[in-house]
Amino acid sequence: MRVALIGYGEVGRILAEDLRQRGAAVGAYDLKLDPSDGADRGAPIREHAAAQGVVLARGHAEAARGADLVVSAVTASQAVAVAEAVAPGLDPGAWFLDFNSASPGAKIRAAGFVEAAGGRYVEGAVMTSVPPYRIQVPLLLGGPHAAALEPVLNGLGFAAKVASETLGVASATKMCRSVMIKGLEAMVIEAFTTARHYGVEDAVIASLVETFPGIDWEKQAAYFFQRVIEHGRRRSEEVREVAVTVQEAGLAPFSASGTADRQAWVADLADAGLFGAKGTPDYARSPDWRTEADRLLAHLAPAGQA
Repeated sequence: MRVALIGYGEVGRILAEDLRQRGAAVGAYDLKLDPSDGADRGAPIREHAAAQGVVLARGHAEAARGADLVVSAVTASQAVAVAEAVAPGLDPGAWFLDFNSASPGAKIRAAGFVEAAGGRYVEGAVMTSVPPYRIQVPLLLGGPHAAALEPVLNGLGFAAKVASETLGVASATKMCRSVMIKGLEAMVIEAFTTARHYGVEDAVIASLVETFPGIDWEKQAAYFFQRVIEHGRRRSEEVREVAVTVQEAGLAPFSASGTADRQAWVADLADAGLFGAKGTPDYARSPDWRTEADRLLAHLAPAGQA
C-alpha cells in the first residue's frame, strides 16, 4: 500500500516512521517545503524523510497521485484547504483520511471536495495526544466509507474504530472532549501561574489533591505547560474549531474562545523565545511547572500584569 502524508510535523513524522516499519511505501508533502516568504524551513523535513525512506512531493496533488490512502495531518485551519488542494491528484477510489481536529461543518466541507474528485472521504477524530501512543492512538472514524476503511487502517497498525456512518459525529466527539482537555490546560496555566505570583501554589495544589485525589497535579501541570509551550499554536487553532463547533450547536463559545486566546498567547511567547530555543533538548521539558510559570511572571512584571 502507498500512503501519502499531507503535513509532516510531529504527527506526520510519527506516522511516517511507524508506517515505514510496517512496510508501507510513504510519500509526503508539507507547506514548509515551499514557503511563501522564500525562507528555507524544510531542511529538517528533508533530513527526516531521507532517513525514513519517505519520498517528498512538490505539491499537494503530486503527493496524492498514485496513493491508495492520503492522510491529512495539518493544522485545523488548513483542513478544508488541504482537501481542496489534494483533490485534483486523487486516484478514483483513493481513501482520504482527515486526521485534523476540525469542526463537523469543516469536515463536511472537506468531504465535498474529495468526493467530487472521486475519492472516498473518512473523518478521523484523534482522541488523545499522539506521541505516547504513536500510530496506535485511539482513532474514531466517521462517514459512509468509515466501515470499509477501518480494517485497512488497522492492518497498517492504526487503532481505529467506527463511530458513525454520519459525517460530523466523530469530530463532534473530539471537539466536545477538547472543550474540557484544552480548557483544562489553559486553566491550569492561568491558575497555577497566578497562584505562583501570590505564593499560594502549594495551598492551591493541596486543595486540588483533596478534591481530585486521583490526579498528580504537580506532574499534570508540568505536562500541560510543556504541551502548550511546544504546541500552543496548533492547539489554539484546534480550539478555534472547537468554538465553531459550539456555535454550530447554538451556544456562545465563552470557554472555548478564552481557551484559544490563552493557548495562542503562550504560543506567541514561545515564538519570541521566552521559554528557550526551539529544537534544543531541554525546550519545553522542565519537570517543574514553576520554572515556566516564573518565566511568564518575569515577562509580565515590567508591564504590571499578573
